[in-house]
Amino acid sequence: MYIKVKAFPKSKQEEIKEVAEGRFEIKVKEKAEKNLANQRIIEIVASHFKVDKKDVRIINGHHHQSKLLSINFVD
Repeated sequence: MYIKVKAFPKSKQEEIKEVAEGRFEIKVKEKAEKNLANQRIIEIVASHFKVDKKDVRIINGHHHQSKLLSINFVD
């Protein structure tokens, strides 16, 4: 499954919000440095979809606010 994410690093509170089907806005406290925000986004998405962190990958947008993520649901 693929989802589109708009990231908001350096936010005061962490939050995940579905704005449309397959589109999310995620606020994280971490800065967009040294891959910290991306790793936290992966953790939040994995927790939201109840999968392991290794089953969530950033496909596109590593250095951008808009990202494309892949979620692998294991049976």
